Amino acid sequence: MPQTILVVDDERDIVELLRYNLVQAGYRVVSASDGRQAVDLACRERPDLIILDLMLPVMPGAEVARTLKQDEKTRDIPILMLTARGEEVDRVVGFELGADDYVVKPFSPRELVLRVQAILRRDEKEAPGARIVHEPLVIDVDGHIVSLKGREIDLTATEFRLLHRLARRPGRAYSRDQLLSEVWGYGGDVETRTVDTHMKRLRAKLGPVGEWIETVRGVGYRFRPAGFAAAD
Repeated sequence: MPQTILVVDDERDIVELLRYNLVQAGYRVVSASDGRQAVDLACRERPDLIILDLMLPVMPGAEVARTLKQDEKTRDIPILMLTARGEEVDRVVGFELGADDYVVKPFSPRELVLRVQAILRRDEKEAPGARIVHEPLVIDVDGHIVSLKGREIDLTATEFRLLHRLARRPGRAYSRDQLLSEVWGYGGDVETRTVDTHMKRLRAKLGPVGEWIETVRGVGYRFRPAGFAAAD
């Protein structure tokens, strides 16, 4: 059975453009034209991914995302934000709400389909594994839970993958392009500021251990927990 994509946009031309290209790529597509309808449809259909416009009637896209992420039935559904606005503040808002990716109108249908495929592919590939422990930080890969001093930290799926990727190889520096490829699933044609925005949010959520994620000037980032000494 094909994976289901929920497209939420009040512009009929956009919906039909996405429907055509996604169906051609092998997906089943359902659509909603306002925010309230989107929430109802997401709860009923439980789609594999949601393409969500921020500017919607009845209920804005930001409120739709917040509502879905607070509901246990829909909180794990990846969201690709779609909007005509491209300012950095809008990207930050989208990521704060748990969006997995962000595409600005006008967009290339082919690029958007590639991003959809990348999001779904990386979710399928997220393999179970043992816990990663760097006291007081514990990453439970099987349970998809991060805790600090026994208190669970609320991370988005992308933030979890990003922390997991860094923490499983402490001391190793990753370039932004590497992280885009390994965590997001696509290459350097995408703005590397996507990585920086997520990293800023992740550090803030980790509180006192956020400083363990170090910026490597001219390279990218690495995870260096307290007391860690790299081998010479």
